[in-house]
Amino acid sequence: MSSAEEQFTAYVGARRPALVRTAYLLTGSAEDAEDLVQTALIKAVPKWGRIADDPEPYVRAILARESVNRWRRRRWREVTSDMLPETRTAEVDVAGREALRSALARLAPRQRAVIVLRYYEDMTERQTAEALGISVGTVKSQCRDALARLRVSELAALS
Repeated sequence: MSSAEEQFTAYVGARRPALVRTAYLLTGSAEDAEDLVQTALIKAVPKWGRIADDPEPYVRAILARESVNRWRRRRWREVTSDMLPETRTAEVDVAGREALRSALARLAPRQRAVIVLRYYEDMTERQTAEALGISVGTVKSQCRDALARLRVSELAALS
C-alpha cells in the first residue's frame, strides 16, 4: 500500500465518526448521512495529494455542498417498502437528539448547512463561507434568518 493510501485510510479511520455526525445533522437521516460521507470521501480521493496535509476543510465543504445538491435532486421522495426498518438501540439523549433534528429540519438546506458548520463544527464565518462557496455576508444573513426561524418555531411550540 502506498503512503497516500495509508494516509487516506488513517484519516478515514480517525475522522469517519465525526464526519457521519456532521452529515447526520445536515441530512436528518442516518442512512443519508452514511451515503453523504461515502460520496464526500469518494470526491476527496482524487485531490488527496493536494489536501493530505489538512483534508478536514475540504471534506467538510464537500459534505455541505453535496447535502444541498442531494436535497435539490431528491426533493424528499418517499419510497414504500414491504419490510419494516431495523430497530435501533436506545440512545443516551434521544429527546435532545430528536429536538435538534426537528429544529434543523425546519430550516432550508443552506440555512441548515450554515448553522451546522458555524455552531456544531465551530467554524468561523470565513471558514463557513469558504466551505459553502458563498460570501461572508451571505453566511451572516443565512445564520441570522435561520436563528430567527428557530426562535419563532420555539415560541410557537411554547404557546
